[in-house]
Amino acid sequence: MTNDATHDTNEQTTQDAKSRNRQQFGANASNYATSDVHAKGASLARMVELADPQNTWDALDIATAAGHTAFAFAPHVSSVVATDLTPEMVELAEHRAVELGHHNVTVQLADAEALPFDDASFDLVTCRIAPHHFPHPQRFIAEVARVLRDDGHFVMVDNVVPDEVDVAQFCNDWEQRRDPSHVRCLSMSEWSRLCTDAGLATPARHHASKRSVLPHRRTDRRRPGSSMRPWSAIHECPPIVRSGHR
Repeated sequence: MTNDATHDTNEQTTQDAKSRNRQQFGANASNYATSDVHAKGASLARMVELADPQNTWDALDIATAAGHTAFAFAPHVSSVVATDLTPEMVELAEHRAVELGHHNVTVQLADAEALPFDDASFDLVTCRIAPHHFPHPQRFIAEVARVLRDDGHFVMVDNVVPDEVDVAQFCNDWEQRRDPSHVRCLSMSEWSRLCTDAGLATPARHHASKRSVLPHRRTDRRRPGSSMRPWSAIHECPPIVRSGHR
């Protein structure tokens, strides 16, 4: 009985997290089409370089948002399926694929933790700046391993935290304050362990630094009037999040 109750609670927590994702990203889908961080980040070119995609490959992009990663790979592969949990994002990505002339890109609604594809369907799976929104990263990695073909490639980019528990907790607490859809950033060692457990080798791991300037509290007399609002605007938080910052 206790186990059933715990299971129900965990499933409710999972659904709550996914509902927050849909709400936030649905309300702000258009922002991601023009966001420099998502559209022009250096990690896009690095992902293509690492994957070394072939023109015979079938690719899958998970949590595609406005489709930037899918579109970066489209010229290099045979086909790309771009998926997202949020209907508004799917509609946006589909529109942009047509607008940009990526005829080998199809867009589909899908949950990263329960992909609607057969085993061994893809030569390449990508996911960029999204897994910190997933309630169960182990399910996500297991699904990636399941849909990859033998000798397939998986390329992922996401924010990571240090291995130190206290520091990691601070980073995740801060992210949740500025972004209600944030679930948890993992450390590099945690991602490596999940990949290994799912049977995925991790031949390459690359770390890129990203500097964030934290706002001072209003009680900090050295900077009177400081607030989260200017910081969240600089860091391209969606308006729905900025409106709650003081």
